[in-house]
Amino acid sequence: MELKLLGANDQTAGKVEASDSVFGRDYNEALVHQIIVAFQANARTADRQQKNRETVKHTTKKPWRQKGTGRARSGMSSSPLWRGGGRAFPNTPDENFSQKVNRKMYRVGLCSILSQLAREGRLSVVEDLTLDAPKTKGLVQKLKGYGLESVLVITDNFDENLYLASRNLHNVLVVEPHQADPVSLVYYKDVLMTKGALAKVEEMLA
Repeated sequence: MELKLLGANDQTAGKVEASDSVFGRDYNEALVHQIIVAFQANARTADRQQKNRETVKHTTKKPWRQKGTGRARSGMSSSPLWRGGGRAFPNTPDENFSQKVNRKMYRVGLCSILSQLAREGRLSVVEDLTLDAPKTKGLVQKLKGYGLESVLVITDNFDENLYLASRNLHNVLVVEPHQADPVSLVYYKDVLMTKGALAKVEEMLA
């Protein structure tokens, strides 16, 4: 598998050889959907709580007598059927939304996404991506030179200048190879990798 190597002014400087086992797989839509849903579910926090009929504020007095009124029987105002009553199956802070995904499935899903990005021409490689100063303007100009706007940048080493310059841009995210997740890979229009990051991704997913 060959990936395009970008140069200045959005010019293709050549091709980079990439592993077929990582960037040459068939697209498995069902698996990609499963790992994205699981990733988002595992990020959820159980921070909501509702009251059941025991904890809601109520009186234990019977609203009306059992017989003779023509109305349905009612025991107390905390019934889930009543306005202001407790919930039948309330949400609690100890809810667990996590979904288990096997490590092999997760890796194959990431390979499937990367392979599809490569086929669509949305995955590019650069020799290196660094900044002399943590200036957002410098990063914007550099990305415009590559013809990129909405982009996930994967670098082999943490560059503080690059990170500081990108954190004010809502359409740019800079991560290291082990931080690349399926949601980000799908969300951004393009993915830009350094050569060092490409080697690390192949090592992680091969």
